[in-house]
Amino acid sequence: MPRTRLDVYPTLEHLSILGEEGDLDEDLEPNLDEHLLLELHRVMLLSRRFDDRRLSWQRSGRIGTFAPVKGQEAAQIGVVSAITAKDWFVPSFRETAAATWRGASLTSLVLFDAGFNEGGRVEEGSHDLPISVPVASQLPHAVGLGYAIKRARKDEVVMVFFGDGATSEGDFHEALNFAGVFGLPVVFVCQNNQWAISLPRDEQTASKSIAQKAAAYGLPGLQVDGNDILACRVAGIEAVERARSGQGPTLLELCTYRLSVHTTADDPHKYRSEEEEDAWIARDPLPRFQRYLVGKGILDDDAIEELESQIESQITGIWEDAKEEMEVLAQDPAHIFEHVYEEMPAHLRRQRDSMRNGGGR
Repeated sequence: MPRTRLDVYPTLEHLSILGEEGDLDEDLEPNLDEHLLLELHRVMLLSRRFDDRRLSWQRSGRIGTFAPVKGQEAAQIGVVSAITAKDWFVPSFRETAAATWRGASLTSLVLFDAGFNEGGRVEEGSHDLPISVPVASQLPHAVGLGYAIKRARKDEVVMVFFGDGATSEGDFHEALNFAGVFGLPVVFVCQNNQWAISLPRDEQTASKSIAQKAAAYGLPGLQVDGNDILACRVAGIEAVERARSGQGPTLLELCTYRLSVHTTADDPHKYRSEEEEDAWIARDPLPRFQRYLVGKGILDDDAIEELESQIESQITGIWEDAKEEMEVLAQDPAHIFEHVYEEMPAHLRRQRDSMRNGGGR
């Protein structure tokens, strides 16, 4: 029998709207109102400055290790802005910017970084899952949510975030396979920041892209300029609308770069060149978006300076609130037993009481 060509997958697309040099594809430019554009910018700037301050707090021993988001703000905020409060946000461990957009308590994030479990407490009625540190472990959780939503016929969507390193984990492939088979309302958001800690992307996979991995599971995949917040917003809207209308999951690959360390326990200078870092600094999503807003007459230097001052005061207040709460919590270390089970098991109650009584001495 002759060989025949299989129609497996349509051509893969890369989406970019706002270029690195400020060039704009006006045909693809989304029609966003001024309030939304300014709010996208405010959260981007707040996330960047909060990142900077957390790094200084960590270096001075006031909090523990964390994963900076610097450089990936557009990739997170652009897509997460496409979901609503009723939808589900499932982060990994670097989604500070996305969590900020979702209204997370930054004081709680500081508490979490300082080692207090209370900082990871999920508020009643929230559709935001807590930070998930084990790589790719949140993907099956997201798919489970999507399966429950479809079974209950709810008008909800799940958006789950992960890095390029997670695509080498079995959880990633199992999650995409399950979501594809059952047509679940899940948007898979891969932030391809080029490095899985110290492993470069070209040693992570032989695929030319991560987006193309969707084809194996019957999903559409789209590669996006992750430093272009307009493109990320458009991609997010398209994927969310597809999921909400019953057309199933989508895999988005947001090509970006972490401009800081993997975590505060990492030294990227041991494996990345200055030339590479400089090239990506030139693609920084924050000044790119600021230039766009200035060009549209929505923002100017005075407004940016005023916003910087407001954010500085806000972050100072966040630290003062976190410090006060940490001092209260430190007075009773037995708080570590709380917020794990809805009803605390007897053996944990005994351990908690023993701790409070000096270990039984």
